Amino acid sequence: MAHPNPPTQPQAAKPRQRSLLRCIAIVILALIVLVGIAVLIIWLVVKPKHLEYSVENASIHDFNLTDANHLYANFDFSIRAYNPNSKVSVYYDSVELSVLYEDQTLATNAVAPFYQPHKNVTRLQLRLAAQTVALYGSVPKDLRHDKSSGVIELDVWVRARIRFKVGLWKSDHRTLRIFCSPVLLHFSNSKGFERTHCDVEL
Repeated sequence: MAHPNPPTQPQAAKPRQRSLLRCIAIVILALIVLVGIAVLIIWLVVKPKHLEYSVENASIHDFNLTDANHLYANFDFSIRAYNPNSKVSVYYDSVELSVLYEDQTLATNAVAPFYQPHKNVTRLQLRLAAQTVALYGSVPKDLRHDKSSGVIELDVWVRARIRFKVGLWKSDHRTLRIFCSPVLLHFSNSKGFERTHCDVEL
């Protein structure tokens, strides 16, 4: 006499597999919600504010534009970096600064890494040297015109790799871009400098 076939194990296991998958999905969803709530609480407690930058002073020295349209000049800048946050400090791991005239780079320099505490003002004193910089297009003509008029209009670009610190927590690296324009430099020392506020992209 033939015996009925017993139910197969895979069919019996399917409800248990579905239940296990459902539990895993619920746990993952709960973790995502908890992480989101934690991030929101941290943001509400920290209340991060935008970093602020401005060019406080600038001057040009030893300006010489040769007949072959090569530029020699020294640019001095005083840049004010303000961290208005009461609980967030900033690591500047690399900082590069460029001076441009009509979209042509005249000089570049780097700043040594530094740490900025919260509610802190840091002033960077920088000198950028243009050495035998070949100028193209209408730039030489425009520079000679500006020299005769006594004032030159420049753009200052800053690119930095930074990290934020809140308590013991440190963020991953982020790229900070600062654009200051127009920065008006007078060839005469008797002329005062007007502060230039910078745009910040993070």
